[in-house]
Amino acid sequence: MHWYQALNQWLEQGDPCVLVTITQEQGSTPRNAGSKMVVSATGSSGSIGGGHLEFRAMAIARELLERGEQHIHTERFSLGASLGQCCGGVTHVLFEPVGVPRAHVAVFGAGHVARALVPMLAALPCNVHWIDQRPQEFPRDIPAGVKTHITDDEVGVIDDLPAGCFYIVLTHDHQLDLELTHAILRRNDFGYFGLIGSRTKRKKFEHRLLQRGIAAETLERMQCPLGLPQVQGKLPMEVAIAIAGEVIAQYQQTRTSSEPEQATRHIMT
Repeated sequence: MHWYQALNQWLEQGDPCVLVTITQEQGSTPRNAGSKMVVSATGSSGSIGGGHLEFRAMAIARELLERGEQHIHTERFSLGASLGQCCGGVTHVLFEPVGVPRAHVAVFGAGHVARALVPMLAALPCNVHWIDQRPQEFPRDIPAGVKTHITDDEVGVIDDLPAGCFYIVLTHDHQLDLELTHAILRRNDFGYFGLIGSRTKRKKFEHRLLQRGIAAETLERMQCPLGLPQVQGKLPMEVAIAIAGEVIAQYQQTRTSSEPEQATRHIMT
């Protein structure tokens, strides 16, 4: 598959990727200016010359994808001294993120609210992880873009989720809610964290979590009660709409705060 075919395929699937282009070469280099490859979170197509240069370029592209960055980014590689390639020249590489970055959203619990919420999230630019220990609670038809995790170790799933993940805790068990909350706040690299419950529940959890060593400023980032306060109602769909609105507002704010800008780094001899 040519790089442009892979690019079209990933964009049609809603997968963001990075177009990597050699813009300038000096001395002996493996590929000429104009050589391209495209890199997604799980694959790549095309080539800018192979070896350590290509390996490092793929790693940088995936770092940009992981952070959801959209700015144009350039790197200067000294092939001999820094990358150990025998050609020894200098290559300038342009990284262009393409496609809408997809927020990773983890929904814990598969009850009535979660079953109303997850299809909404799946219709947004989100990769949804849906976690519960009860297989019978999941609907027969899982929306595209949703990965289910049926496990007795729901807390353990948190270790495998990416930095910046949005967490929504909607389980049927208060003790499980507490353990999930502790793990999320202890990790403290979330883009958003919402916990279903009342202000009374929040106060009880804050007291216990402070005793476990969670800092007060970290606790302030927890949304509990969660959901837009302007959306009233207790029906599962009403609660789900309030939560989805809050998630949308948060990831739009995150995207606005990282508007595209040119960035350049140099890997020097």
